Amino acid sequence: MNERITTAGIAMKGGKVLIAKRISGGALSDKWEFPGGKNRYGETAEDTLKREWKEELGIDIEVGDEVFSFDFTNKDTLYHLKCFMISILSEDFTLSVHTEVRFVGPEELSRYSFGGSDTQIASFLMNKS
Repeated sequence: MNERITTAGIAMKGGKVLIAKRISGGALSDKWEFPGGKNRYGETAEDTLKREWKEELGIDIEVGDEVFSFDFTNKDTLYHLKCFMISILSEDFTLSVHTEVRFVGPEELSRYSFGGSDTQIASFLMNKS
């Protein structure tokens, strides 16, 4: 079985967390997520997050501490998901694979339809608050 590292960034502002809605089409069609993505070989997890947020949201971030991790399998690949607290350096979003972003309270996360692994991140955040 192949193994890969994947990442997610948790951005907080005023006690609320940023979530983003994927465009229609693809595996995460119209689902909400905590932006991040798959590690390119040779990248650190932190570099992956910076690259993914720049590519997908058009913004620069600062990566903080890893706060949550877990493993899951998808299409014969074992993924090691690493979730980090991040700081957004500018909120001038340019969306490429999302239709919208919003900040929501952790208690509101159960109202949103998340993709597989993002459901576990949402649960982590709801239980933490």
